Amino acid sequence: MTNEKTSVFSDGLIWFGAAVSIAEILTGTLLAPLGFARGLAAILSGHMIGCTLFFLAGLIGGRTGKSAMETVKLSFGQKGSLLFSSLNILQLIGWTAVMIVSGASAASSVAYLGGDWAWCLIIGALIVIWILIGVKNLGKLNGITMGALFVLSIILSIVVFRGGRVGTAASGTMSFGSGVELSAAMPLSWLPLISDYTRSAKKPFAATATSTAVYFFTSSWMYAIGMMAAIYTGQSDIAVIMMKAGLGIAGLLIVIFSTVTTTFLDAYSAGVSSESVSKKLREKPAAVAVCGIGTLLAIFTPITQFEDFLYLIGSVFAPMIAIQVVDYFILKKDSVGKSFAWGNLILWLIGFAAYRLSLRFETPVGNTLPVMVFTGLLCLIANKIPGGKKNAQRNA
Repeated sequence: MTNEKTSVFSDGLIWFGAAVSIAEILTGTLLAPLGFARGLAAILSGHMIGCTLFFLAGLIGGRTGKSAMETVKLSFGQKGSLLFSSLNILQLIGWTAVMIVSGASAASSVAYLGGDWAWCLIIGALIVIWILIGVKNLGKLNGITMGALFVLSIILSIVVFRGGRVGTAASGTMSFGSGVELSAAMPLSWLPLISDYTRSAKKPFAATATSTAVYFFTSSWMYAIGMMAAIYTGQSDIAVIMMKAGLGIAGLLIVIFSTVTTTFLDAYSAGVSSESVSKKLREKPAAVAVCGIGTLLAIFTPITQFEDFLYLIGSVFAPMIAIQVVDYFILKKDSVGKSFAWGNLILWLIGFAAYRLSLRFETPVGNTLPVMVFTGLLCLIANKIPGGKKNAQRNA
């Protein structure tokens, strides 16, 4: 890692680009059966839960100067953290493939080039360019891209909300709790990545707070666009929605650049996590390799069950960050000197099982919040057992 530091403004731009995403709009379409009022309430409630955790995870990285997977060592030990680094790389490869295939499918519907594979290659190549430029050197290019996406997103919003039938529920069923969980799932998916960017911030607290606020409002906005577009058009296919909205080239630009700016973060963070697995690996080459693998998967592998993918990510990383938050902010523990922090690994396994079990039940606040409270309390109780305070203290 270099000594170069990022500004609060540049950190905000990064997370604006992450939130302006086909995946966010697509997930928003799933909430259409709730209708406008209940759907919007679910979106805001879920994002409040997810973004609170997003902020706490990012603050750990900002204050310690460590990448996301390096901060995991504080709670799970040097070798214990390898489990999460490996799972993170796998989920980021999955995200890269999901984003590329979603973007390519939508782009192909607007401008057909002989098949989705052509757009997969184009989007994959653009992501590689972003990776090679690097997060600290994007500068004006990122600013111009984000400005264009902002304008295009406003155009899309005007088209969608002007035509929407406020209060109309789409066909299908969805409980309010499920809507909250799907809204929390997207910011939750960034928990194992956020510190990769806040670790370089000149002002850790301000950068993390700005990143969180920007992501909260922009992601909620994208969800609302997807939800209202589905209500308005009766479709959940983003390409069909854009065609019915008459966006044409503007829609194509939204699809391409939103896919690139979001998927870049996935591939780049996979490269950062690779360094946590082996010091022989380097960020950029590993990130390019992940982009290549994701592109190939997008071309040759049918990718379905988007909701199940989001829930799987939540079940792995929600209990992980709950333990990290309790360890860092309350117990002030540091297990980086250990190979395995077995106590926390067992607690994580219990939290993982609790999340999977909780999917069978409905709560008004979804699944993430109850599972994290449960896991966090278990962590506190376990460390109140005699001998639980003998762990090394983290330096202030």
